[in-house]
Amino acid sequence: MLLTRPLRLDIKRKLTARSDRVKCVDQHPTEPWLLCSLYSGDVNIWNYETHTQIKRFEVCDLPVRAAKFVPRKNWVITGSDDMQIRVFNYNTLERVHAFEAHSDYVRCIVVHPTLPYILTSSDDLLIKLWNWDRGWACQQVFEGHTHYVMQVVINPKDNNTFASASLDTTVKVWQLGSTISNFTLEGHDKGVNCVDYYHGGDKPYLISGADDRLVKIWDYQNKTCVQTLEGHAQNVTAVCFHPELPVLMTGSEDGTVRVWHAGTYRLESSLNYGFERVWTLCAMHRSNNVAVGYDEGTIMIKVGREEPAISMDVNGGKIIWAKHSELQQVNLKALPEGAERADGERVPVAAKEMGACEIYPQSIAHNPNGRFVVVCGDGEYIIYTAMALRNKAYGAAQEFVWAHDSSEYATLETSDTVKVFKNFKEKKTLSPTLGAGGIFGGCMLGIKSISGAIFSFYDWEHLDLIRRIEVQPRQVYWAESGALVCLAADTKYYVLRYDAALLARAREDNLDVFEQGKEAFQVVDEINETVKTGLWVGDCFVYTTAANCLSYYVGGDIVALAHLDRPMYILGYVAKENRLYLNDKELNIVSYALLRSVLDYQTAVVRGDFAAADRVLPTVPYDQRSRVAHFLEKQGFRQQALAVATEPGHRFELALALGELQRARQLAEELAAGEAGEGGAAAARWARLGGAALAAADVQLATDCFRSAHDYSSLLLLALSTGSRALAGEVAAAAGGAGADNVAFAAHFALHGYARCLDILLAADRHAEAAFFAR
Repeated sequence: MLLTRPLRLDIKRKLTARSDRVKCVDQHPTEPWLLCSLYSGDVNIWNYETHTQIKRFEVCDLPVRAAKFVPRKNWVITGSDDMQIRVFNYNTLERVHAFEAHSDYVRCIVVHPTLPYILTSSDDLLIKLWNWDRGWACQQVFEGHTHYVMQVVINPKDNNTFASASLDTTVKVWQLGSTISNFTLEGHDKGVNCVDYYHGGDKPYLISGADDRLVKIWDYQNKTCVQTLEGHAQNVTAVCFHPELPVLMTGSEDGTVRVWHAGTYRLESSLNYGFERVWTLCAMHRSNNVAVGYDEGTIMIKVGREEPAISMDVNGGKIIWAKHSELQQVNLKALPEGAERADGERVPVAAKEMGACEIYPQSIAHNPNGRFVVVCGDGEYIIYTAMALRNKAYGAAQEFVWAHDSSEYATLETSDTVKVFKNFKEKKTLSPTLGAGGIFGGCMLGIKSISGAIFSFYDWEHLDLIRRIEVQPRQVYWAESGALVCLAADTKYYVLRYDAALLARAREDNLDVFEQGKEAFQVVDEINETVKTGLWVGDCFVYTTAANCLSYYVGGDIVALAHLDRPMYILGYVAKENRLYLNDKELNIVSYALLRSVLDYQTAVVRGDFAAADRVLPTVPYDQRSRVAHFLEKQGFRQQALAVATEPGHRFELALALGELQRARQLAEELAAGEAGEGGAAAARWARLGGAALAAADVQLATDCFRSAHDYSSLLLLALSTGSRALAGEVAAAAGGAGADNVAFAAHFALHGYARCLDILLAADRHAEAAFFAR
């Protein structure tokens, strides 16, 4: 194997919460909640998405050194220096139970993952097992330590065993049901403060941190120390193996959190946020979040990418993903044929083991023809055959990208070295003048400058610089045709059109391609939305947003396909099935219908090729015609929209907008015939058509429309304007019958029917006005 290189894990701060000294932190498995127990005696719950404190428990006046969520009971359990265990309902904030658990400070609480048990450890040298289903009875006492028992942790691979760390300089491993320890691990020179288990199945390891400023990795089967990590300048107070990533983390009174590679034990990163001493760490399954408790508050960081390492070969219908270092494959073609697949529902896939990867996969990507798959991580890449996982090529790489040509790819080795390969042989080495902070594949090789402020396009064939753009893309997506490209930045995305023929002519004429590149790339659109993942289907860009919306962009128009209930990542589009596949963090696969015929029609419209659009239209299902019509209308093609639209209401609106009044009248009559009763919608429709007819000087149509709308005031206006005594009489009678007294009064007055006017006033009990009118 190659020399190991840095993992390049992204580490971002998600929450900063200042408070008194934090002694313990815990994360809720389903809610975005962070539990913090304080030296001051309070316990707080923070929402790390909204950055707000949402709950507070005033536990006691002494330090609360331990606090844990019990989600299946909606509980928070606390242990404090008054020797008490207290149980709170975190929904109602009421105290459910309290009892004295030890004869000295309670240092740690651990909740059993399946049984109704908690384990507590204390300065009274004891560990106790409590059963909440039996009235919080103490079922077992574990004796053997000769100093304070600082921490207890249950083995995630065997819930009947647990380990304890004590200031007597030892780590002991115990079994439920036995009061004496199975064995003792000795090697630290001073008191041991913290302990944790490795979560993967491949290593029987424990980690411990102590006042001798050392971190030790133990093989608990051989009962030997396999590695000692040095570097902290003060007592080591917290350790954890990350359950999802190939790292272990250590915290110390020197104020730093150190991130180490779990395989090589190389120091990856040292974090110091200036919050003084570190007291506690908490990482969680199925999450990249790590919470850190300090003297001056709590910080939550996100370590690594949230997006899982997964790739789909859309041609073969195969998906490959990584679970830790194990690669697994799913075959979508093996699903039952003809089975109804509802949008957004989990696809019932069966994963097949492919084998272990020699490096920890941080990204996986099929090449365009699906024959090969690359795994990148640990500063290396390995290209495998996609079917049998046979090693085809490997090398050093911080990042790896495929070209649209399946035989070409590029690697980012260092910030000043980008290598391009063809048919697995090195073709050329590129040293960008602005350095390389990241590379992107597709029809062109994209390189982001080290500062991130400048993005450059290079052609694969000659590696000439074609265009520089002042933008900081997080991802670059090329359409299969190579004519369109999307640059997705942090808060917006840009759609550019690329003219390859223009550059080809420039080369033939020996012109400067960099100068011509300015003309070859033209900005088509700038959209203020954050793209999380995306792909092109024809000339339509399909993407998921930061707000968990699945949308697509075509010709300046954005169509929302679905609102997702959790973060989802686009895998690929299978044209034969007309389905788009996505996955979530837990590698659940879901799909959504996305008709290629609809997208092809919209693409043809955007290009202005209505002959092609007309050829595609017969393949568009009838129930999708309405969507197509709305798209045409937004593009400004109302005449074509009217020809395609299927909804009578939409067709009426289009006919009205186009000034086709007789057609609009016909559609209004059809709508009225289909509607029960004379609804307000029908009246409003006739009134709008009447107004349009009046504007077009079609008095007869306007009269008919206002009559159908029972718009007596407009009819009266028409009668008076045209001098039609018959129409005025009709209005007078109809308005009176409908209770429109004002209009009826005005109509009779215009016809000199003063006696009828007087009758209307008397009938309405308007006696004073009637008296004046009679005079």
